[in-house]
Amino acid sequence: MRRNRAFLATVTATVTALALAACGSGSDSGGGAAGGETAASGGDLGLVSDGVLTVATEGTYRPFTFHDGSGDLVGYDVEVAEAVAEKLGLEVRFQETQWDAIFAGLDAGRFDTIANQVSITPEREEKYVFTQPYTVSRGVIVVREDDTSISSFEDLEGKVTAQSLTSNWRALAEESGAQVQGVEGWAQAVALLEQQRVDATINDSLTFLDYVNENPDAPIKVAAETEETSQSAFVVTPEREALAEAIDGALDELRAEGVLTELSEKYFGEDVSQ
Repeated sequence: MRRNRAFLATVTATVTALALAACGSGSDSGGGAAGGETAASGGDLGLVSDGVLTVATEGTYRPFTFHDGSGDLVGYDVEVAEAVAEKLGLEVRFQETQWDAIFAGLDAGRFDTIANQVSITPEREEKYVFTQPYTVSRGVIVVREDDTSISSFEDLEGKVTAQSLTSNWRALAEESGAQVQGVEGWAQAVALLEQQRVDATINDSLTFLDYVNENPDAPIKVAAETEETSQSAFVVTPEREALAEAIDGALDELRAEGVLTELSEKYFGEDVSQ
C-alpha cells in the first residue's frame, strides 16, 4: 500500500465520507424497550425526557436503517439503538429524518442522538460529543474470486476499476494508478466486475459484507484493504455529554455480552463492531 502523505490523505478523506446516504421519508416510527439491567432512566439521571430516548435515523439506508417487507423499521443501527435503550431502562422512539437535516434537528433538540452510521471526524468532534464506536470499517479492493493479479493498492497501476465519478473511492483508485470507468453505484460496479469488463472496484468494507451476506455465492473477494478505518458512533450535543457517557456504559455491556458481535454477524456475516 502506498504510504506517502497524499495517499494517506486520500484514504482518510475516503473512509470518513461513509456517513452520506440516501434521503429518508421524514416520518416517525416508534419502538418500545422495557427496563434493562442498568438503572439509568431519564427521570433518575435527567438524560432524556419522560424516559424516552429519541433517536434520529433515516430509515432508507440498508442494512443500517430501513423498512422490511412488513413495513417495520429494522437494521443494524436500529437494533443497536434498541439494545442500548433497553440497557438504560428507557423506551426508544425513532424519528426518521433526511440526512441533510439530521444534524440541524440534533442542534435544535428534536431528538437526543443519531443512529445512522455517523462517522467520527475531527470536524464533527469540534462541535459534538461522540460515544465509543459501534461500527468500524475500511476501504477495500474487490476483485473476482479467481483473480490473483491484485493483492495491494500498488497492483491497481494500469488496471481498470469501476467507480462512481462523484465518490472519494474514485480519487483513491486514481491515486493508486488505476483507470476509472464511471458507474452509478455499487450494483453496477459489481455487475461489470463479474462480467470481466473491469478488473476491480473500491468501496467500503461494509458494503461488500452486506452484499455477500445477501449473495453468498457471488464470485468476488476482497484483495486488499486500507490501513485507515472509519468509525461510526452515536452523537450528541455538548450539553448532553452525560447521555453519551451512559450510552458508552451500555455499549460496554453489550460488547462484553457479545450482543454487538451477534448483531454484526446477523447483518454482515462477521463482527464489524470493533
